[in-house]
Amino acid sequence: MLDSLLFQLMLVGLLGVGAQWIAWRFRLPAIVIMSIAGLMVGPIFGLIEPEQDFGPLYDPIISLAVAIILFEGSLNLDFKEVRGLGRPVFRIVTVGAFISWIFGSFAAHYVAGLSWAVAFVIGGLFIVTGPTVILPLLRQAKLKPRPAKILKWEGIIVDPIGALLAVFAFEFIVFLMGAEGSITALITFFLASIFAVILGYGLGKGVGWMFETGYVPEFLKSPVVLATVLACFTIADEITHETGLLSVTAMGMTLANMHISSISDMRHFKENISLLLISTIFVMLTASLNRETLMEIFNIEIIGFVLLMLFIVRPLSIIASTWGTDLTKQEKILVSWIAPRGIVALTVASYFSSVLLDEGFEDASILKSLTFALVFTTVVAHGFSIGWVSKKLGLSMEGPPGVLIAGGNAFTTELAKTLNSMNIPVLVSDSSWMRLSGARAQGLKTYHGEILSEQTEYHLEMTPYEYLISATEYDSYNALVCTTFVPEFGRNNLFQLSLNKQEGDKLEDLVHTIGGRIFMNEAATWEELNTRVESGYVFRKTNITRQYTYKDYLQKIDEHAMLVFVKKPTNKIEFFSHSNSVKVENGDVIVSLTPPSKEHVKIQEKLNKQRNESL
Repeated sequence: MLDSLLFQLMLVGLLGVGAQWIAWRFRLPAIVIMSIAGLMVGPIFGLIEPEQDFGPLYDPIISLAVAIILFEGSLNLDFKEVRGLGRPVFRIVTVGAFISWIFGSFAAHYVAGLSWAVAFVIGGLFIVTGPTVILPLLRQAKLKPRPAKILKWEGIIVDPIGALLAVFAFEFIVFLMGAEGSITALITFFLASIFAVILGYGLGKGVGWMFETGYVPEFLKSPVVLATVLACFTIADEITHETGLLSVTAMGMTLANMHISSISDMRHFKENISLLLISTIFVMLTASLNRETLMEIFNIEIIGFVLLMLFIVRPLSIIASTWGTDLTKQEKILVSWIAPRGIVALTVASYFSSVLLDEGFEDASILKSLTFALVFTTVVAHGFSIGWVSKKLGLSMEGPPGVLIAGGNAFTTELAKTLNSMNIPVLVSDSSWMRLSGARAQGLKTYHGEILSEQTEYHLEMTPYEYLISATEYDSYNALVCTTFVPEFGRNNLFQLSLNKQEGDKLEDLVHTIGGRIFMNEAATWEELNTRVESGYVFRKTNITRQYTYKDYLQKIDEHAMLVFVKKPTNKIEFFSHSNSVKVENGDVIVSLTPPSKEHVKIQEKLNKQRNESL
């Protein structure tokens, strides 16, 4: 075991972020990679023991990290998002959660062999899914909007409810046992839960009011929110354990539905923090397990309990709670299957394991093993299957990477037409019906609306699109669009037309700090591209083979042609830009904007001559 705490912190962070990168690079479930990394450096090779090495700081670090992650997730819970889904979501987080609690408790008693008291505590806890596992899976799977929204809302809302159910079950058990002061503790629990909601709502309203009235400078807004979240969680949690999760969820939902621009601006900052915390905390939790715990999960009782939770309890709770709703059969099947448990289940189970043992419940000693078995099994099973299952059910938006084009004009219409002919998803967006008329006449998919508007987030599904090209006539607008969508697309996937240095907005000095990459080359301005298309230039597709190499292509291409993009055999697209070089290989299809052929020119001249003679 490594003695340096500083080195351990470095190792945990490196493993967590490294696991995220490996998951992105090879399209694997990030949670699975993080769990394996934690097990390797923890119980398997014994390099670190976070729970022992961090000492009294271990539990507070985990708790505060969970609070921040849950708050960041609740910032996405805008009620506008669930228009038309309110009934299914409400029933899943109420009726579904209750059914899952009851049947999960029965499974824990009759199959895992736990006493009724311990079974009802752990049954309440196991209704949670949570943003730490759901959000990474949704990011990976590219589900259609309806099932994705249902799973996201359930995961974030049920997280604090599950922890509170476990606390309630424990307090109720103590009350039934007739312990002194148990009725007072039970009443205190209910009052503390109400106080937690009021505290979260009040702090959310307070922070929002301060931001709107300018009482907090811009550079302090993110630190103020972060400090307030920690205070909100700590105050509620100190009064009654686990109510802090409820409090930060209420605060996040309050801020999300106030629609404050400052909150939208800092959401990406919070997402980055949340991603870093998820990466490190999951590694720490799995590394803290010991070998005895790992061996215990192979007990037949624990295996039977996990199988029941996956194939009986979860489907039953979803089918019963969504009966009579407008969810399709396919949506019900998918939601019934996807329910991975995560950090909250591990942390709260660890807490109740010690508390129940102190109360004399000896069977609580297997709670850590039971919880980890359920967490790891669901993470692996759902992480590796969500993509395949969603495709089979027709609920996946997985496919060739699409292109979103901002700006309707002659050039973008022809570009979109070419992309569409190559089975690449493409959408042309503009706030003017007139500018979209060309694309609509070609039967292309269009969106009428301001792409920078907040409403676009609710009306335009951007999941199929991995690239954005801003191709309007205004340089400043193109730069603004690209800058706005950096968090969604990544700067490498954002392109804008070259700046018009004669008549444009004089943005050439800012090209390195705002906007996206220059599309095609520096000569490709709005005026130049549209003039070429209107004069007869066409998009030509050329297959690169061993017989006709890229070198041959460059030698024969017209000197006035412009290279646009390359489509790989894997359906990946690479756009040409003045800031990068595209590697063209055998099997690629290269698309260029080339002058019309000589025959086309002759025909056009003949038509023009006939038109002039008729006049």
